[in-house]
Amino acid sequence: MYANERYLTLLDRFLGSSELESPVEVTLEDISAALYCTTRNAKLILRRLVQEGLIAWKPGRGRGHKSQISFFAPKEDYLFQLLQQTATEGNYKSSFELMGEYAGNTDAKERFLEWLDGQFGYKKEAKPDDAPSDRLRFPILSGVQTLDPAEVNYALDSHLMRQLFDRLLRYSEEEQRIVPAAAHHWSVNADATEWTFFLRKGILFHDGKELSSRDVVFTFERLLEQRANRWLMRGVDAIKAIGPHVVRFKMSRPNYIFDRFVCSTGASLLPDSFGGMAEEAYWKKPCGTGPFRLLSNTASRIELGAHDLYYGGRPYLDYVDMVIIPEECQTPAKPQAEPGMLRIRDGIYYDAELTPPSAEWQTIQKVCHGCAMVGWNLRKQGPHQSEAFRRAVRMILDPADLVAELQGKKQALPAYGFLPEMSAIRTPEPPRPERLRAALKEAEYDGTPIRTVADPKYKDEILWMQKRLAEWGITLEAEFVSGVCGTGHLNSDLSMWRLVIAEDEVCEIEAYEHEACILYSYLTDDTHRWISGRIDAALAAPESAARRQILRQVEEQLRDDGSIIFLHHQQLRTYLHPSVQGVRLNRLGWVDFKQVWLETCLAAPELAATELRS
Repeated sequence: MYANERYLTLLDRFLGSSELESPVEVTLEDISAALYCTTRNAKLILRRLVQEGLIAWKPGRGRGHKSQISFFAPKEDYLFQLLQQTATEGNYKSSFELMGEYAGNTDAKERFLEWLDGQFGYKKEAKPDDAPSDRLRFPILSGVQTLDPAEVNYALDSHLMRQLFDRLLRYSEEEQRIVPAAAHHWSVNADATEWTFFLRKGILFHDGKELSSRDVVFTFERLLEQRANRWLMRGVDAIKAIGPHVVRFKMSRPNYIFDRFVCSTGASLLPDSFGGMAEEAYWKKPCGTGPFRLLSNTASRIELGAHDLYYGGRPYLDYVDMVIIPEECQTPAKPQAEPGMLRIRDGIYYDAELTPPSAEWQTIQKVCHGCAMVGWNLRKQGPHQSEAFRRAVRMILDPADLVAELQGKKQALPAYGFLPEMSAIRTPEPPRPERLRAALKEAEYDGTPIRTVADPKYKDEILWMQKRLAEWGITLEAEFVSGVCGTGHLNSDLSMWRLVIAEDEVCEIEAYEHEACILYSYLTDDTHRWISGRIDAALAAPESAARRQILRQVEEQLRDDGSIIFLHHQQLRTYLHPSVQGVRLNRLGWVDFKQVWLETCLAAPELAATELRS
């Protein structure tokens, strides 16, 4: 690889307008300067390049006679082959670095990204003297923010953790109820102040150690610390191990849905004391009890391997490979004549593909269980401190108008609440310009611009907002910053984000109480206290209908006073070859890796054994 890069460096530096294979005059000192090395090392590199047939080198003889170098390999073709080679070896980091360094003034970048797009999907890989392995490979646009369940806040992180870790219980979308996971049984007393969980025997961590009640106690006591997900321990007074396979939680006040709380990704089970490792070392390659093990987590790739002894049944997939595409490469590649068996597409990140790659492919789509929304930073001064102004902006930003504007770019449904099923039954308000003018007049709006910092994936929505607000004399200043997270939103008057409701009631509570959520950081202390009281009332209600009504009150209050503005529910989709089975999109908008398998008898006879493609 070193010699390959040196060839490209010398080619860029010295070929100029000369033809390939034609001698170019140069001194050994020029070569060493270009390669940032001594003349002795420069000679060694030149000898290596000659041996590989990449150059011819004729040393200058005598004073005043320059040396001559001839280049044989065309830059674009050579670079393209080199990018393919490094990517095939799994070294995506080197591929992207080489592309950034040398692809200028060539079509190598476009060719490589088009080729790489064809490598994504479901692959069956044959190995010498070994059974074929099944690999799912697909692109993502950023790596994980954290692998610590106590700090999880983003959908990608949450989905990855659900592959690595187990929880006590799991919410089944298919059955619409809570089902056993690491706990095979659980019970609660009459007033929901004591919950007891009974662990399965024989659940193994990836390192072979058996899960016990000590691991559960360690996991939840850690959540009592200053963690972003400490809201999960709301009202918990004590956690006690009752023998090796029973754990009991005692509450200071009723919580009739604590079983839903322990379904949360934030409640993923960790080994006691990090399995004897230093915490920093543990998080580099965390060990859980989930269906997949973490094999690598780098800036360019996340690789998972099947947990052979998973108590819930070994995954059919042997490997899951997530390639992290650098920002400068995040443009949709041209459609392939030979797409991978499975293409994962999310309109939030990619231009919408309105048709499958070919007629035989199936389309699986699902409305995101959550919504895209904007919210006001009520801890920052500005025109939005006026409730009348916020109501005016809410009336201007009509979700139905936005969805019409996005047609052909993103597939979505208008949002009038957190959940798509609630939006479907809500009658949208018709435009009433007189009310809007009255609200702006009441707000005494003086034309002060409002400011937002947004992720580029929301650019279409932000541009639409700017256009609609400008029609009413309101200026929205927007700055687009990739991967906006952390505290970047605190300097904005309003922000746009997407909320995914993976576990209904619990995730709504999380939106209000998770300390890393934008909504939590935007609401005032008085609003937090009111919401906290309503959540206490909801958790103390034995009946689901009563809890829903209380939480709806919170949602409607924040919508009606303009603190939040609902925009749309995203339409998620994936394309599926008929021979790929078990694919579904979960509520996080991801394919459930454990369930994916290949029905080889349905694969076309002409499919290559080493790489199944349509």
